[in-house]
Amino acid sequence: MKYKSHIIIAILLLGFFFPTTHAYALKILTDQMGRKVAIPDNPIRVVSLAPSITEIVFSLDQGNRLAGVTRFSDYPEAAKKLPRVGSYVHLDLEKIVSLKPDLCIAIKDGNPKIVVDRLESLNIPVYAVNPKNLKTVMETITEIGNLLNAGEKAHLVVKNMKSRIQRVKTRLANVTYRPRVFFQIGIAPIVSVGTHTFAHELIELAGGDNLSKGPTPYPRFSKEQVLSLSPEVFIITSMSRNTIFQQVKEEWSKWPSLPAVRDKRIFLEDSNLSDRPTPRLVDGLEYLARRIHPELFGFEPTEK
Repeated sequence: MKYKSHIIIAILLLGFFFPTTHAYALKILTDQMGRKVAIPDNPIRVVSLAPSITEIVFSLDQGNRLAGVTRFSDYPEAAKKLPRVGSYVHLDLEKIVSLKPDLCIAIKDGNPKIVVDRLESLNIPVYAVNPKNLKTVMETITEIGNLLNAGEKAHLVVKNMKSRIQRVKTRLANVTYRPRVFFQIGIAPIVSVGTHTFAHELIELAGGDNLSKGPTPYPRFSKEQVLSLSPEVFIITSMSRNTIFQQVKEEWSKWPSLPAVRDKRIFLEDSNLSDRPTPRLVDGLEYLARRIHPELFGFEPTEK
């Protein structure tokens, strides 16, 4: 009996000191921060530390591996049912550990380094990604696919993205005029998007001229400054969707001589299609292309 008790205690201690060990085989990979990380060969309890990562995992048909996700992981619908581990900026370390993950996937811009370091000190592997543009988003999808043994599916997702991007480029190949686009985030203050943002890249690829391009990622504008730029297309994004859109639309409609108002080219876009680094960025590209160049993409420029 005493011998059996010692065995039980030993097993419990192993479980305490190695709570996240679900797979014995490891592979050494270099993440997008240049760190070498020992990853389980077949991770089965993955915690996603950003909504974009959650979405990518689901796009690879690997949602069944997710043990936890961050707040605002709202796509696809199945993601809403998963346990929450705080927001990607304010992670709940205790909750993450309680889920006993064998892999956490982090994002450089947002996840606090102190939490990532603490997770690693607890013997929980953390693979970090750092998508900055469409190219690196596709690289991220490929890498996450490799992490989760879904390389073939990742290849298909990336191939589809590249094909759709090329289709837009081909259709715009002979365009000589780029309509002036003002991309507004929310209602007040007036905030737009600089050169080093996903939205800027999408606007330019969609054949538009981003009026707020420049080194500041999210520059602020006065109403007078926007009016002086004379936008031909307004794109309004907000998580509040229709309520904010109507307010912004009514506000700008006070200037009927503004080209975007005169031509009824003020549009609402789902913010996740332009700022969340996932395959849906291509949906955002196609959305913008139809509204910036309706003559080429078959969209009647009237918001219903």
